[in-house]
Amino acid sequence: MSDQARISNLDAIEAFRAALVVFISKTRQALDSVQEGVGRTRAWLQTEQPAYWAAQIRHWQKKLDMAQQELMSARMSDYVDSPVTQQAAVRKARAALEAAQAGAERTRTWGRNFDTTVAPLARKADSLRDYLETDLAKATAYLVEIQKILESYNERPPLAPAAAAPTTTPETP
Repeated sequence: MSDQARISNLDAIEAFRAALVVFISKTRQALDSVQEGVGRTRAWLQTEQPAYWAAQIRHWQKKLDMAQQELMSARMSDYVDSPVTQQAAVRKARAALEAAQAGAERTRTWGRNFDTTVAPLARKADSLRDYLETDLAKATAYLVEIQKILESYNERPPLAPAAAAPTTTPETP
């Protein structure tokens, strides 16, 4: 039985370390992307969408006002038999205005609830980032140390075989 380990190939440790470094890099990029997406979504909900819905409400309010004026004019006019077209325009503008108001309300609701809804998930992503930056970084450094230790172990000359223990023979008197 040999007293020395036979380490013939350290490439597996290096390959694993390289794969771990690639994993850390790609995961960090994915987490950065998630964080940017959360920030973009927050900005979209708090700035872009309220402005969009306010513009839609103004637009459809003007359309509704115009359609109501046309309907009133058509009712007072002697030239129009039935103001069906104008009534349809009023209904369409009113429905679009209500849809825009509902969109604005949904945006306000999401804007209020966004942080409480997303915060638990963002904390999980942050804990994964902490794991990447601390534990896996330590693991990478540890693999480098293991590789150095094993390389130095391999460079040692083999131990000389142990001298055979003297055999004792019973003494004869």
